[in-house]
Amino acid sequence: MFIQIMAVGKLKEKYLVQGIAEYAKRLTPYVKFQVVEVPDEKAPETMSEAEVQAVKAREGERVLAQVKSDAHVIALEVGGELWSSEELAATFDRLGTYGTSHVVFVIGGSHGLADAVLRRAQQRLSFGRMTLPHQLMRLVLVEQIYRAVKINRGEPYHK
Repeated sequence: MFIQIMAVGKLKEKYLVQGIAEYAKRLTPYVKFQVVEVPDEKAPETMSEAEVQAVKAREGERVLAQVKSDAHVIALEVGGELWSSEELAATFDRLGTYGTSHVVFVIGGSHGLADAVLRRAQQRLSFGRMTLPHQLMRLVLVEQIYRAVKINRGEPYHK
């Protein structure tokens, strides 16, 4: 299986980079894993709703340009479905069984995801109603991917 995290913006915090690298290393024996960063749109602090939508649209174009046509896309958004770690593992198992071995998780920028990205996604996933910084979400997501892989292999870690 090939699992990608497609994220808007560059991760700068060293502790997050190190944490993601650690889980990526742990995933190496089990799946092909990659984090792809697409540039975020430079924008002022205060914007009209139309300007926010335009920023999201430009970021969305960059994301979609990187997503392969055969990928199963899971968009991370607050309004998405809530899954347990076991449900994420079952999703990987089901996708692998039915021939979709390329999964892309998309994390938007500070304003969220463009409508075009949400339309492209086959599923929408939420980690809860709380808003998490998109940089921190990358670390949380890669840990959950690792946990799901371990669950599917029946190996200890996920308890």
